[in-house]
Amino acid sequence: MRSGATQAPDPGGIPIRTILLGVAGVMLVALGGTGAGAILKRDPLLTDTSLSWIRYGHGHDLATAILYVGLGLVIWAWVRLGRMVRNRHVGSQAVLTAVVAWTLPLLFAPPLFSKDIYSYLAQGQIALNGLDPYKVGPAVLQSPLSDNVSWVWQNTPAPYGPLFLMLAMGVVGVTNASVIGGVVLMRLVLGVGLAMLVWALPGLARHLGGRPAIALWVAAANPLMLVHLIGGAHNDLLMVGMLAAGCLFVLDRKHVLGIALVTLAFAVKATAVVALPFLVLVWARRLEGTRTAQLGKAIAGGVTTFTAVFTATTLASGLDLGWIPALSSSSTIVNWLSLPSAVGDFVHTVVSAFVRVEPGWFMTIARGLGSLLLLYIAWRQWRVAEDGGPEAVRRAAITMLAVALLSPATLPWYFSWALVLGAGLAWSTKNLQKVTFFSVFLLLVTFPNGDTALYSWGYLLLTVAVSALACVTLVKPDPLRLSSRYT
Repeated sequence: MRSGATQAPDPGGIPIRTILLGVAGVMLVALGGTGAGAILKRDPLLTDTSLSWIRYGHGHDLATAILYVGLGLVIWAWVRLGRMVRNRHVGSQAVLTAVVAWTLPLLFAPPLFSKDIYSYLAQGQIALNGLDPYKVGPAVLQSPLSDNVSWVWQNTPAPYGPLFLMLAMGVVGVTNASVIGGVVLMRLVLGVGLAMLVWALPGLARHLGGRPAIALWVAAANPLMLVHLIGGAHNDLLMVGMLAAGCLFVLDRKHVLGIALVTLAFAVKATAVVALPFLVLVWARRLEGTRTAQLGKAIAGGVTTFTAVFTATTLASGLDLGWIPALSSSSTIVNWLSLPSAVGDFVHTVVSAFVRVEPGWFMTIARGLGSLLLLYIAWRQWRVAEDGGPEAVRRAAITMLAVALLSPATLPWYFSWALVLGAGLAWSTKNLQKVTFFSVFLLLVTFPNGDTALYSWGYLLLTVAVSALACVTLVKPDPLRLSSRYT
């Protein structure tokens, strides 16, 4: 990634066949998801009907096959579109058309690759019932919403901010605690984040030296974003949309408005707070006085804005700060996408070959060292961003990537945080290929029902092969020479 590149005019044209290829893909994903996704334990639309076979035995196998064929088409369409954008055959209008067309079928699909949406709705119902979602878990409800929450989170308090809990309460209230209605309405609410994202990305590209069409392709049309954040209905989508818009406001010299919006993003999910110190640096360099005076004024303004917005949001929700200590609940997730967890697990495995030991110590030490390294990286990135401007946003993106890699727990869609902040930078072809490879890989390392595929080594080998093929196809059509005609 690099900033400061000269922008060329954005070409027009809509690649109809490529967009329809993606539409066919997401429709197959949605169809296959009815049998192979993170489905309800008892679905009122299918249970006791002639279609219930799709969730069992050969029916489930067929649904899974349909879903993966759909994923293949979505990846193919995205890479084809990226090749056209990279070669300046099409521009932002084409990517926006693709984003809309590929999103709509996913809005009404069953939850895909995650059951988190059921946790969101159950936490909203807990609050509506007058209980504290920051002290009790979904298991207290004994309702259709809580029944579908993963067993891992049944007794876990909500680790989300007051703004998101208010939204969850509203969704549950409007839908009268309907599971299917709640899933659809929650997706529509989170879709506001996607709308904010596609609005903000061209502006961020203008400031950061990138191309708007590339930024939209990297972050908004990316299957990792659409399938996981729309299909999986993760509140990260609302957070990153607010984050992108807030960063744009700050770069556009609307500092208070930008920091207020990022504070609201923090009130959805805590990760957004990482960007605030970097946005303060952008503000500081535009103030008068010495560097110390500039920084002091900007910090005072930032803290005042953050405190006012966050306090008002918390008071409006009627909740307290119990979600902050609840953030540690994510440490129950152990997979090797988190580098500290991977190191701790590996060292324990090696040591266990010689002597029986408890794994907890290894994980605690590795995660502790990872947290210290993360703090050091964040501090260093903040220091080198002291001149503010677009460079501060680039450093914030690097820090977000470090957060995803070094946090005690990491899930595939966490990498969307850095992707959104960095999408507006000027991307070299080599780095676009890296984005393609890792986006496809992270898309596929979770099974459609929400279980992790990170320890299914044969499947992972196939995933790497598919990701490598997508990476090569971005710059070389039909690398396997399956056809002599290209469009």
